[in-house]
Amino acid sequence: MHTATALSPAPDTAPPSVDPTEWQLRVDLAACYRLVALYGWDDLVFTHISARVPGPEHHFLINPYGWMFGEITASSLVKVDLRGRKVDDSPHEVNPAGFTIHSAVHAARDDAQCVLHVHSVNGVAVSAQDEGLLPLSQHSIFVLSSLGYHDYEGVALEADERPRLVRDLGSHRFLMLRNHGLLTVGRSVAEAFVAMYFFETSCMIQVRAQAGGGRLRRIAPTIVDGAQDQWQRVTHGAGGALAWPALRRRLDAIDPGYRH
Repeated sequence: MHTATALSPAPDTAPPSVDPTEWQLRVDLAACYRLVALYGWDDLVFTHISARVPGPEHHFLINPYGWMFGEITASSLVKVDLRGRKVDDSPHEVNPAGFTIHSAVHAARDDAQCVLHVHSVNGVAVSAQDEGLLPLSQHSIFVLSSLGYHDYEGVALEADERPRLVRDLGSHRFLMLRNHGLLTVGRSVAEAFVAMYFFETSCMIQVRAQAGGGRLRRIAPTIVDGAQDQWQRVTHGAGGALAWPALRRRLDAIDPGYRH
């Protein structure tokens, strides 16, 4: 039975069969899954986060299909290649839609160490609006300064969608999948998670502001244009080294089983 357990924090020490660098990546990715569950961005078992394993093979780690995000552990993650074939012996399958989206991005973007995709309620709500994300909050300007849009083509099962998805992501950090959800990329798991926090929070603020019924005040385009530089300064380079250690401490205090 693969349930989350109240285990004490284990040191981030790799088992003998796993390279230490890969093990640390596994621990971070498992932490990311559990944090997504903690923040309420998960959708039963139907979304996915992947992280590319260092090396020329372009292998990446992804969740075992059918596990809740709050159950994911470092050792349960499945390693696959760009064709979706399992690299290591694992009894678990992977989400075919997850493979389509994540393999496309990992193959196209060398800087996309981590790809994080969610069907958060606020994110899907904004993705269904014609104008998409609006410049209504400080959070939103950081997203809008590096945001692409991808039109809905049905459940992402067809390989021929990959070039269009990669085209629409371009060099952006954020991608809104119309009528579908949100996607972020990062040079680390930490960066992708912090980016998603800003993305989902921007959508939540927008939905609540619209629900208020009053006239909305938009932030000037000139401010949005300078937001990327401000993002780097405020987050100490996308937030990976700043917020992530604190997030890991929070997780260790309440749900340390991800390390196993």
